[in-house]
Amino acid sequence: MKQIFSVITSTCVPLPLENVDTDQIIPARFLKATDKAGFGDNLFRDWRYDKDGNPNKDFVLNDPTYGGCILVAGKNFGSGSSREHAAWAIAGYGFRVVISSFFADIHKNNELNNFVLPVVVSEAFLAELFQSIKENPKMEVEVDLPNQLVTNKATGKSEHFEINGYKKHCLMNGLDDIDYLLENKGKIETWEKQNM
Repeated sequence: MKQIFSVITSTCVPLPLENVDTDQIIPARFLKATDKAGFGDNLFRDWRYDKDGNPNKDFVLNDPTYGGCILVAGKNFGSGSSREHAAWAIAGYGFRVVISSFFADIHKNNELNNFVLPVVVSEAFLAELFQSIKENPKMEVEVDLPNQLVTNKATGKSEHFEINGYKKHCLMNGLDDIDYLLENKGKIETWEKQNM
């Protein structure tokens, strides 16, 4: 089923930790699978559960106070290895947007390829978001992809975010790279005929 992006308004899950790497997002022992199904169950596995598999009540994903499809993360999110499984786990859990002040480039692209929108904001805006969520866990954030704006609805403040034009088109139309090529098959064939 296509995931089409336009404007997403949601409560947020705060993860105010810096330098969260892909091994923390999805531990290496889960990388044997080649299918995306079930990866969301193991998102932040070693933080969510103890060694006996019991939920860690102090970890944010186990706290019913927080919810929504937007993850607000600390600076330098997705560093470490280039494993795409980390993006599979984020998407599989149900997050549609991750907001941070900095993403590792490969992880950022992996998120985009899995229909998760990485939104880069200033450190000041990120700090304000964390503060607003702390004060009211039910506050919402609006992410407007067409206009490339993220808004803290608790304060009314907005910031513009950058996104590659091709990836923006794909997200807004629910296209992966293959879908995009198929959508443009006629244009490609015409170009080939004209340039033979």
